[in-house]
Amino acid sequence: MAQPNHDPITATADAGAVLGAYLRAQATAFLRALRLHDEGAASGAAEGSDAARSLRGAARRISGSLATFRVVTESSWADGLRTELVWLSSTLADEHAYAARLTRLMDALHRLSGSPELPAPRASAGAAGSLTVGSARAGALLERQLTLARTRAHSATLQALGSSRFHAVADAVAVLASEVPLDAVAARGRVADVLVPLAAVAETRLSAAVSVLPPADSAHPYNADHDGPWHEVRRLLRVHRYAREALGEDVTRSAAAGEALDRHRDAAEAATASATAARTPRIAPATAYALGVLHADQRHEVEAARLEFRHIWLPEPAVTPR
Repeated sequence: MAQPNHDPITATADAGAVLGAYLRAQATAFLRALRLHDEGAASGAAEGSDAARSLRGAARRISGSLATFRVVTESSWADGLRTELVWLSSTLADEHAYAARLTRLMDALHRLSGSPELPAPRASAGAAGSLTVGSARAGALLERQLTLARTRAHSATLQALGSSRFHAVADAVAVLASEVPLDAVAARGRVADVLVPLAAVAETRLSAAVSVLPPADSAHPYNADHDGPWHEVRRLLRVHRYAREALGEDVTRSAAAGEALDRHRDAAEAATASATAARTPRIAPATAYALGVLHADQRHEVEAARLEFRHIWLPEPAVTPR
């Protein structure tokens, strides 16, 4: 996907020129990734997955920028395209998410089954091997469930990419690559007067969402009810990051924080998948036990990701010398 070069943008530059250059670059990245995706899909090459990731990234950057800087564009056009790009990126993400979730869970099962520090099930004969036996069965169950979900997501992706709706989105992005519909008045304003305040609004929303996260000392790793606010912070952080990219700023810190929240999301969804599998009727006790251990492991990964985000994003309190 197209990445900013962090060249400084003059505060007196026209807002429309700066935003237009960013959107055109992302539209070009979208079209390039789409071509590579089509070529990879036709040949069965592994590059298709990377192209799909780049395609999603460009779609998110365009839609996020259209949301943040909506008043600088023709609003009705921006609203329509943003809605379609959100649909597309969400559709494309599902297949990858199921595949990554299965890999994550299989890796965790392999690690846990070989851990000498792992507690054995209570009142079980041959406890030392119970997790190993249960892990194999749990892995087979998760593979069946997540492979089925991935297959359905793949079919949905193929259907979406072949639809008239998708072709309309691709056509709109192709137009965007050469011409950005801008508001005649707002686009003539200076970056400092137009884009910077709008980016600040996105940052304020992020800060407000971070401020209401459950305190670290009272977080409960097994409480999935806390996941929602964290997922919202992840979404707002991404919007904030793209706004700063459009302004040519360095986004290293927000990218690192975003990666921590990506791991948070992945672990939370993996924990949900293991809990769902554990509710499968008539599974063996060893299988249920392995899935329970897996769920606990992923919830601890959730907590670790939260702490990592706080370490990156929230400044350490200043120490007053005595």
